[in-house]
Amino acid sequence: MDAATLTYDTLRFGEFEDFPETSEPVWILGKEYSALTEKDEILSDVTSRLWFTYRKNFPPIGGTGPTSDTGWGCMLRCGQMILGEALVCRHLGRDWRWAKGQKQREEYISILNAFIDKKDSYYSIHQIAQMGVGEGKPIGQWYGPNTVAQVLKKLAVFDTWSRLVVHVAMDNTVIIEEIKRLCMPWLDLAGACSESEGVGELNGCLEGACALAEEETALWKPLVLLIPLRLGLSDINEAYIETLKQCFMLPQSLGVIGGKPNSAHYFIGYVGEELIYLDPHTTQPAVEPYEDSQVPDETYHCQHPPCRMHICELDPSIAAGFFCRTEDEFDDWCMRIRRLSCKRGGLPMFELVDSQPAHMVSVDALNLTPDFSDSDRLERFFDSEDEEFEILSL
Repeated sequence: MDAATLTYDTLRFGEFEDFPETSEPVWILGKEYSALTEKDEILSDVTSRLWFTYRKNFPPIGGTGPTSDTGWGCMLRCGQMILGEALVCRHLGRDWRWAKGQKQREEYISILNAFIDKKDSYYSIHQIAQMGVGEGKPIGQWYGPNTVAQVLKKLAVFDTWSRLVVHVAMDNTVIIEEIKRLCMPWLDLAGACSESEGVGELNGCLEGACALAEEETALWKPLVLLIPLRLGLSDINEAYIETLKQCFMLPQSLGVIGGKPNSAHYFIGYVGEELIYLDPHTTQPAVEPYEDSQVPDETYHCQHPPCRMHICELDPSIAAGFFCRTEDEFDDWCMRIRRLSCKRGGLPMFELVDSQPAHMVSVDALNLTPDFSDSDRLERFFDSEDEEFEILSL
């Protein structure tokens, strides 16, 4: 168990700083607040985010493995939090709020059950740790942001309830055409029909494609876009700071997973020069659902003022997340990103392009088997640059 874990477990919820009295705006996942007049609303919003922490006494991972993730699972828990936020937006909406003791909606209970610490939950610590073996990470080893993004992408395929497209944009490049083909697979079907059967049969083919899509709930599969980034060598390059802040202002924001030496955090916003985050470094007992699948949920919500850290303390290896429920939301995100890239005072963190550059090969387009050699190479690069960071995190 690392020193940071001991500190957080000893403090528990007794010594957290209250939210600052400041006239500067507070941004939480695309929502703007005033710290002077909307403090209760800020805390309600933060408390409503799913908070996944270290747990102990859960069934052994793999049958004979660890029964706690204390000391190694912080980035895995951050991955759960950013995906949990996507599921909340998908099934409950960004404006949904949690209140202690109130009867919860069935969708909320289903979301929590997807993360319970047991082997058959879609996004449990068991599933993430075991799927990570295919990414070259033995069970019990610390993950980088890219590895957890790749694992979540694999696991989402099995979540037939949410029907998400989890796309990991590699090489600091988001390709619009690639994402639209993933989120609207009927485009490929329509294209194949037009080539093989001619224009006269196209309408019938599109009707078939639309029927298939309606069966899957929509013509657009909701998108979770994860973008692994490196914003400097050993420290964050200050040229990226304003751009990073503005990501939290986008209505599609899912936040950022990353950290600093000794710990990984889930960043959900900022105020002034401080990042606001949820911290997984508290070990709590594993939760067992009741027989009716209801979940005792108080330990899945952070009920104290959120943690803060100066933005310059952020390790440069991060992954930013965005959720686009519809094609219109994705188009709006693209428009906002292009506007940001035209602003002075900040360096773009990634490139947004219409179609795939000639020098790039898409793993998704090739439908490769899930060994993700490209992501392995990137993670090894991250590891070589962050060796000290990862060692300290164990």
